[in-house]
Parts: sequence; C-alpha cells; structure tokens
Amino acid sequence: QVQLVESGGGLVQAGGSLRLSCLASGSIFSINAMGWYRQAPGKQRELVATITVGAGNTNYADSVKGRFTISGDNAKNTVYLQMDSLKPEDTAVYYCNAKAIRQREYWGQGTQVTVSS
Repeated sequence: QVQLVESGGGLVQAGGSLRLSCLASGSIFSINAMGWYRQAPGKQRELVATITVGAGNTNYADSVKGRFTISGDNAKNTVYLQMDSLKPEDTAVYYCNAKAIRQREYWGQGTQVTVSS
C-alpha cells in the first residue's frame, strides 16, 4: 500500500504562483511513476503532469505546458507541482497519483486550488 498526502493548495490571484507537494509513504519502492491530476466542478478528472521514478521523464497536458513544472525529491519521498502564471481556468481540486507495480494505482485526498480573476 502507498499513502499520498497533498498540501500547498489555496487561493491566488490570476498570474500568481502556487507549489503543491505530495508526500508518499508506505510501499514507495513499488512506485513507477507519480503525477498530478485535477478535477474542476462539473468536469472529468484530467491529467496535469507526470514524472517517472528514476529517469525523471516528464509529461504535461498542453494546457499547462510552459507554466507548470513537476519535480521529485527522492530523499524526501515528495513530488512537487510548481504552478506559475495561474489562470482562473486552473481552478480545480488537484490530486496526487502514484502508479505502482502490478498495475496498482493510488490517489491522495486532493487539495483545492482557486484562481481569482
């Protein structure tokens, strides 16, 4: 089992920045990749960014490319999402995700990000 705890959400004005953190615990050795997803009211959950463990390969949704940066700190078992130039359409609940061996998948509880215009 893997436990994920997000932090760092909040309210920010358009053009501002936030950094989300996701602390992983438990069977972290089993994790292959981690990522961030978001879900806005009335919309489906969508991929924001992912990063592979080890190689650190990253992938971003087109809507956040050039504005968001995903990174990891293996020593702290933490993945970050640096969000710059935030827009009102970035408002959503952001979820941390971990994909592990045997096709297991884990989710955090989510953290609210609200961007005011």
